[in-house]
Amino acid sequence: MTRSHSPSASETPSKPLQLDLALQGGGSHGAFTWGVLDRLLQEEWLEIDAISGTSAGAMNAVALAAGLMDGGREGARRVLRCFWSRVAELSPFHHIERHPLGPWFSPQNPWLAPWLEPMKQAGRLFGSQLSPYQFNPLNLNPLRGILEQTVDFERVRRCHKTRLFIAATQVRTGALRVFKQTELTPDMVLASACLPLLFQAVEIDGEAYWDGGYAGNPTLMPLIADSPADDLLLVQINPIERVELPKRASDILERIGEVTFNTSLLKELRSIALLKQLIGEDDRPAHPYQHPLFERVAALRLHLLDGGASLAPLGADSKTKTDWAFLHQLHELGFGAAERWLAQHGAALGQRSSFDLTQVIAA
Repeated sequence: MTRSHSPSASETPSKPLQLDLALQGGGSHGAFTWGVLDRLLQEEWLEIDAISGTSAGAMNAVALAAGLMDGGREGARRVLRCFWSRVAELSPFHHIERHPLGPWFSPQNPWLAPWLEPMKQAGRLFGSQLSPYQFNPLNLNPLRGILEQTVDFERVRRCHKTRLFIAATQVRTGALRVFKQTELTPDMVLASACLPLLFQAVEIDGEAYWDGGYAGNPTLMPLIADSPADDLLLVQINPIERVELPKRASDILERIGEVTFNTSLLKELRSIALLKQLIGEDDRPAHPYQHPLFERVAALRLHLLDGGASLAPLGADSKTKTDWAFLHQLHELGFGAAERWLAQHGAALGQRSSFDLTQVIAA
């Protein structure tokens, strides 16, 4: 396959270019990120040195790491597909879809939508009145089985082909907790994806944790401080801007969620932007920077693959849709977005930032 964005033969580096990835959470929209990863893994001139992941981003991260240790790039693509295929099996429409008449009864069928909507509204109303400690006293989480069946965590902990940083939020303090690769367990990944109105808090070493999106969605500083890669690609799946003012209760709640899960990321981006601005205003000293972090921030080249615009029209309800047709659609959206990003910005990797951080300061 010919790729115009790849380095030419005369420019091809002697070793792959190291790239860090920051993967947002967003429920089923994480299948968009699966598509992005599927495309990036085809580029042999790129080496994923480290990944910071939250919620669905954490799921993608551990699946990729386990796959890298079981077949390299193709192994990673295989495990990622296996993970999302098993997520699709959770869908109540999974067996219906496999039937020859499945398309007629699929949630994608516009004729079926008017009948399903009242059921969805009733489910939301019921769920809003009960906590997961009431409607799920046995603390059942189907994602646990999928993780344990799909991801070999022993391989993840021993993976020497990438580094992982998984974010969760400590319930007691509201502080960010970053779990490192060498300690990762299924519980830590489930903690990163623990939405408190859907699942009971995940307890680890006596501390309760909720979804990492509240404190870092995803967190960038571990990548900057602990990875030697100077290029960092943020894969964003939660829209930052919405033009229309939300007026319906469901739209208001959706926007509140988007703002909440983007706040920590925007704060971190602004901190990085201000640091780079301050460092840039001073002439580079003849001696090394007093703190190694300044050296890392000065060298950082930041890139953004923004999937928010294409995912925003799908609505918040779609973050819980798990039928295969929908997940495959998201994969294709992500794959295509990565293809376009590489064509437009691939040449910037290793050379310069393709995302202007001054936009974040001005916002």
